[in-house]
Amino acid sequence: MGLLNAALDAIDSGALNASIDFVFCNREKGEAPGSDTFIARVEARRIPLVAFSSKRFREASGGRPWPELRRDYDLAAAELLSGYKADVSVTAGYMLIAPELCKRFRMVNLHPALPDGPIGTWQKVIWDLIDQRATRTGAMVNLVTQDVDAGPVLSYCSFLMRGGQFDRLWTEVRGRSAQEIKAAEGEALTLFTAIRQAGLERERPLLVRTLIAIADGRIDPADPPDAPLDLTGEIEAAVG
Repeated sequence: MGLLNAALDAIDSGALNASIDFVFCNREKGEAPGSDTFIARVEARRIPLVAFSSKRFREASGGRPWPELRRDYDLAAAELLSGYKADVSVTAGYMLIAPELCKRFRMVNLHPALPDGPIGTWQKVIWDLIDQRATRTGAMVNLVTQDVDAGPVLSYCSFLMRGGQFDRLWTEVRGRSAQEIKAAEGEALTLFTAIRQAGLERERPLLVRTLIAIADGRIDPADPPDAPLDLTGEIEAAVG
C-alpha cells in the first residue's frame, strides 16, 4: 500500500510522468484485511485490477507444493493479463517467483539490501546484516529474472548503520551470534527494528525516484547500465 500510494502521489504531483495501467494481485477479496484494503484503494482510483488468488489456485490443484505450481500459475496469470501492456511493471510486495511473467513483462523488484548484500526476504537480510556486523546497508531496484534477486541492478541507495542510536544498539548485541539473538529476542530486538525502519524510510523514495529516472531516460530497463545509478544523495535529502 505504501509503495502504491508513493507512486500515486508522485504521479498526482507531476513529479512522475507515468500512469498505472493495471494492478495484478495474487489475492482476491475476502482473503485478508490488508489485501482487501489494497484492492479497495486500487478500485477507488479506478485502476484496472486483475485479482487471481494463488491460494485458491493451489487449493484447486490439490495442495501440491508451490514450486510445482509456479509455472502453471504464471501461465494462467499471463493469460489473464494478455490484454495489458506496460513499459515497466513493479513487483511491489509480490512474494511469488514469476518465471513466466518476467518473460512477458519488463518487471522491476525492490530489494532491501545493497547490490552486493544479502538476498532473500527482508527478515533474512536483516539477520544476515546483524550476523555480519555490517556497517552499511541500503536498498536496490533490480530487473526481475528467473534467478531470485539476481537480475541486473538499475539503482540503489545506501545508509550507515553506525552513529547515533545505532552505536548503542550494536553494543547491546556484542558477543552474541545472530542465532542466539533470534532465539532469545527475535524480531522484537531493538536493533532489528531500527534497521527495518531505516530501510523502510528509504524504500518508497528509492522506488519513486527510480521510476522517475526511467521516465526521464536516465535509466533504460531494456539496456541496464553497467553501473547502477546511485541515488543515495536524492534519497537522503528526501528522508531528511
